[in-house]
Amino acid sequence: MRPILIVPGYRNSGKGHWQTLFEARFPGARRVQMPCFEQPSLPGWVAALDDKVARCARPPVLVAHSLGCIAVAHWARATMRPVHAALLVAPCDVEKGELPSMLRAFAPAPLERLAFPSALVASTNDPYLELTRAGDLAFAWGSRAHVIEGAGHINVASGHGDWPYGEALLAAML
Repeated sequence: MRPILIVPGYRNSGKGHWQTLFEARFPGARRVQMPCFEQPSLPGWVAALDDKVARCARPPVLVAHSLGCIAVAHWARATMRPVHAALLVAPCDVEKGELPSMLRAFAPAPLERLAFPSALVASTNDPYLELTRAGDLAFAWGSRAHVIEGAGHINVASGHGDWPYGEALLAAML
């Protein structure tokens, strides 16, 4: 069974969030517990992800959301650990001035090609990531881009608890 590592973003992914539902539905799915979801620290998040990947018996599939996507990109450029694939959903633009300073501490977002296959899912109206920036990140990371019309930040607030499209993308990666 392929391990799946759920990499939440700022403030974690609570009850009803698609990541939480994936964790319950997919055998082998485990959440990466970050040192602090309320006061994220780039070194702490990268270390937590590295520890969880190191404990996997097989290269995992990473399933990241928002700030978790940026943490994955930082981790990927600092490691040689194998990953099977990554689903990167609604990365936040950590270089946007209106974000809290603790999130901007993850800036700049790495622009190196990821060493594993990946898909980046973006929305046409995400308040935390303009579509052109999503395209830039997908291109830089070598990710296959998937654009969803009017999906907001692809979280509970935008109506994405149960998310069949995301489940299909993850299933294809497995």
